[in-house]
Amino acid sequence: MSLLQRLKTEPKGGNGKQSQATAAVAAVRDPAVLHPNLQTQHAYYELKERIHRRLIDKLDLAVLDSIPAEVLRVQVREVVENLLQNEESLAWDINRDRLSEEILNETFGLGPLEPLLHDPTVSDILVNTFNQVYVERFGKLESTNTQFRDDAHLMHIIERIVSKIGRRVDESSPMVDARLPDGSRVNAIIPPLAVDGPILSIRKFGMQRLSMDDLLRLQSLTPSMAEMLAAAVKARLNILISGGTGSGKTTLLNILSGYVPSSERIITVEDAAELQLQQRHVVRLETRAANIEGRGAVVQRDLVRNSLRMRPDRIIVGEVRGAEALDMLQAMNTGHDGSLTTLHANSPRDALRRLETMVLMAGANLADRAMREQISSAINIIIQISRMSDGSRKVQKIAEIVGMEGDTVSLQDIFVFEKLGIREDGKVIGTFHTTGIRPKFAERIETSGIKLPDAMFEPNFEFEQKEEAAS
Repeated sequence: MSLLQRLKTEPKGGNGKQSQATAAVAAVRDPAVLHPNLQTQHAYYELKERIHRRLIDKLDLAVLDSIPAEVLRVQVREVVENLLQNEESLAWDINRDRLSEEILNETFGLGPLEPLLHDPTVSDILVNTFNQVYVERFGKLESTNTQFRDDAHLMHIIERIVSKIGRRVDESSPMVDARLPDGSRVNAIIPPLAVDGPILSIRKFGMQRLSMDDLLRLQSLTPSMAEMLAAAVKARLNILISGGTGSGKTTLLNILSGYVPSSERIITVEDAAELQLQQRHVVRLETRAANIEGRGAVVQRDLVRNSLRMRPDRIIVGEVRGAEALDMLQAMNTGHDGSLTTLHANSPRDALRRLETMVLMAGANLADRAMREQISSAINIIIQISRMSDGSRKVQKIAEIVGMEGDTVSLQDIFVFEKLGIREDGKVIGTFHTTGIRPKFAERIETSGIKLPDAMFEPNFEFEQKEEAAS
């Protein structure tokens, strides 16, 4: 028996009295109405809310989980159409298909955000207030016509997201990190911390996993840079990816992880699981927030320490943010080479300073020199990736840590992206080039059985983008 057959029969036209929504829509036809758009909007939201409540009352919620999603949406759409028959006076004032789809989204999805979540061109969804929603497309922010009914409507969607993963958001806990079933990262912050109302930010999870060929096509790096990085991963060098928010750190980490041999045991540690490793032997660990009593939190440091007892060949930390940096460095220095991680920083030198700060957060009583020696002996390569003003991502530098000079960690650049200017259409132009320095880790790569071209590190070896710069 379908959901539609479970509905109680209602007389068409309701009780014969016009609802406030009907009166408001009818009033729009009167040119004396001062604000017809506001009247129509209010009527539309009221109608949608009323139909949605009736739908929930009529559905047999006990059988929803046993019905395939595709069949369920078809049957619920029939239910909505049936309920709309009682609103005949509104039939020519609304888009019935649009209304049905929005009610379905309210029932099974995230309401007004559903179309944006299914838009493959959208990478970020930023809800500033209930009536102001921005998205990022191709690295650029743009406003949308999407909006919620009011703060309560937005708050309902936020609660729906966080409740599914056992978290909460209220005045006593007004900030929360969560993720959607597809892996998209979610952050919400509500009053009193958010002055103008609930704020919601969603970093969408890419359904299509990018490859190194995609980065080459997008001119994020050059073939020789890609070849060297692939060889570095295979040769078990420890790599740190540095960059700003939205620069593509996790994307690059995903791509580089693809060069880890499938015979190795990989353990990933993340705040919110989003890595998409393709190997079969992968163990994924994720942090846990505290419960309502403020207990039971499991932080990244706990997981990194535990991963060392799980016989890992490689440890991949999605992003180091705090005290776990010390445990990660110690792991790299005690036989767990070939590890990969990311952090937020604007340059390789800044990345080293941030690492020092995070090691201090661990409470280790290390002298500055001892701490820097740990860093210099643990990490081989720092990759700096940035988002340009035109929305494109570029690997700005690939630098090698070569040791200590006095009390300072010594860095040398191997590959560099040089920005030359901006075209009239806003596109950034520039060129990649080598510095002419042959890295010390090249010998380690070759002793692992990987042969790099002799000319790879010669000055001005790369010219892939100079033609574009000249144009």
